[in-house]
Formats: sequence, structure tokens, C-alpha cells
Amino acid sequence: MGRNIDNKCKQCRRIGEKLFLKGDRCFTAKCAMVKRNYVPGFHGPKGRKRLSGYGLQLQEKQKARKYYGLLEKQFRLIFVKASKMPGDAGKNFLKLLEMRLDNVIYRLGLASSRAQARQMVTHGHFSVNDRKTDIPSFSVKEGQVIKIKKSSQNNRFFKNLSEKLKKSEERPSWLNFDVKELSAKVLHDPKDSDLPQNINVQMIIEYYSK
Repeated sequence: MGRNIDNKCKQCRRIGEKLFLKGDRCFTAKCAMVKRNYVPGFHGPKGRKRLSGYGLQLQEKQKARKYYGLLEKQFRLIFVKASKMPGDAGKNFLKLLEMRLDNVIYRLGLASSRAQARQMVTHGHFSVNDRKTDIPSFSVKEGQVIKIKKSSQNNRFFKNLSEKLKKSEERPSWLNFDVKELSAKVLHDPKDSDLPQNINVQMIIEYYSK
């Protein structure tokens, strides 16, 4: 399976926006966007180039792709699937991205970043409806229950879980987590208010429509 091995901090600096790729570090003064909020390069601080319409569309696509930690082929296939679904293609696209299992684990606060969530899923720490699921791209559905496997509950990832859950961002309304049972339930599809507001999905649609 391919993966992006580019320096995570440089990816944020290139886009010019925090993508929260390094988990807890992104919320501290050590974050590269705090210390060096300029485009990476040998010549140091310099102004950002003025982009054309196409350049802005490309940058927005790249931002969303890096935000969810996907390679180009994965990202485009999800877009193609969303464009064939009834309704608003842009909203369908973001919903499909949000309902990936690795993103759900991140949204629940069980992982500090999507990269860590992907690793946890790949290592087989979770089950969906009591079936082991180790595919990060698995798309969850309404009513499904995601559990931390009993054999994994003592793993280092889940130490001080209650403290980790308190530190995490507020969980979206479409997910419910039971701390006692160490399980989560998908209540419904993400609503418009649950979708990321920092992604201009219309520009992504225009990019892929060319």
C-alpha cells in the first residue's frame, strides 16, 4: 500500500494552513506553522506566489487530500463515486471522506492524528459489528457499532484513554462513544454542520471537471 512520506510540517507550510497532521504537536508552540509560517525552501522567508484560477483549484484539492491523508488515486476514486450518487456531489464527497473508518477513529478522539488512526486500524485493533476490520478505507454505515477489541484494550494506544478523550475535539453529532463499553455507534450520516468548513469543495469539483 502506497503512503505519503513527505515531511508533514512542510506539507502544512506549503499549503499555508494547519492540517493537523502531527497530532498533539500541532496544538503547541512547536508547530511549524507557528515557528515558520512561510513556504518551505532553501532561501528562507519569502512571499507566496499569486496563483491562477487553476492553481487555486489545485491547491484546494491538494489541501483536502493531505488533510485526509490520501494518495491521488484514492482521492479521485472517492470523488468519482460521489459524483455518481444522487444529490449534491460536493456534500456526498465530504461525507464519503468523513465516513472512512480511519477518519471515524480520529473523530472519536481515539487517535491524535489520521495517520495514527490509520495505523491503529491496519494493526487490527477494531471490529465493526463484531467483525475484525483492518481496512482504513472501510466505509461505516448508519447503525454500525465500532469496538476496541478486547485483546487490544491494554495496548499502548489506549492507555489513559479517558484523558485522551477529554483532550480531543468535540465529537460530531453523528457518532456516539460509550466509554464503559469502549464502543462507538454510527447514529446517522454526517449532517452539513458536521462536514469540514475549511474545505472549498466547489473548487475541487471544478478542478476534476476540467
